[in-house]
Amino acid sequence: MATARGIAIYGATGHTGRLVAAELLGRGQQVILAGRDEAGLATAAAALGPPDRVRTHLAPLQDPSALRELAESASVIVHCAGPFSVTGDAVASTAAAAGCHYIDHAVESHHVKHLFDDYDSRAQRAGIVMIPALSFYGGMGDLLSAAVTDAMSGIERVIVAYSVSGWRMTTGAKNTAAQLFAETERITFSDGAQHIGYVEPRNVVFAFPPPLGPRTMIAPFPSAEIVTIPRHVATPNVDLLITAKTFEEEQVFASEHADAATRAQSDFTVAVSVVARPGAAAGQVSGHDLWRAGALAAAEGAAALADGRGPGRAGVLSPAEAFPALAFLRRLEELGALTLSLQIPAR
Repeated sequence: MATARGIAIYGATGHTGRLVAAELLGRGQQVILAGRDEAGLATAAAALGPPDRVRTHLAPLQDPSALRELAESASVIVHCAGPFSVTGDAVASTAAAAGCHYIDHAVESHHVKHLFDDYDSRAQRAGIVMIPALSFYGGMGDLLSAAVTDAMSGIERVIVAYSVSGWRMTTGAKNTAAQLFAETERITFSDGAQHIGYVEPRNVVFAFPPPLGPRTMIAPFPSAEIVTIPRHVATPNVDLLITAKTFEEEQVFASEHADAATRAQSDFTVAVSVVARPGAAAGQVSGHDLWRAGALAAAEGAAALADGRGPGRAGVLSPAEAFPALAFLRRLEELGALTLSLQIPAR
């Protein structure tokens, strides 16, 4: 008897991968724990159980046949092993070739742009959906921007601002952050066009709703929304910001070996401010444990694709193109990942 196709989690031995696997198991899904560490996969499987719903698959990035076997055994691959500028192509290309839906946790804007530019026609031919940045960074700003701007016109600027405290980076997150900080060719979106080139980082002030209030921010924050938001929001300008204090905390870059309980202590607010003529609109999501929020978003999307509740069209899609943004955020709110607040004019 053939084994039922499950949802594969690539990078399942990492913190995010384990959270995604646990969330999917809680939804009754069959999961395949995949990655490059055979002993780590066995340990993760033993911790998650039950054995009849969890299996493992060793698939180094340099082993195309093992990756192909993984993609052919799964309905969806959730890629959790960054940096995605290094690991993304191997997993994404295998998923496209095998006709397997693909979700990743990428924050890197260049990787996300690459998927849209080079994989959309491949995904359409394969009849699959590929969703980059369905996670905390990237996904929350994209979904919230769509929810706030729905049915709005005359939009002049969309500002996405992240306030994060208590963030404890994994090894993959630390490596990604180091890459982004060193990046000289940044993607920006202004005057109705995408630009790639050097941008001098600067400090600005953004007024979050109470109780946070005005905060010093780093601009621009090189996150995936700079690529995804202009795809579905008619605006000539997108700005991405993150609190400067996020990177001033002593342990943020020295927490690779923190335990799960410590990682869960983060607090976050993601705010979207929309400047429009006439009027304006805003919204925010806030909560605790950004890792769980990102894992819940990916698990919710993967379960929907596996169960045939996808967007009804193939291709590379942003989170807000793949799913109704407000309903998706409300679902995450029901699951306890966040609290949603919208301040929008009557429509």
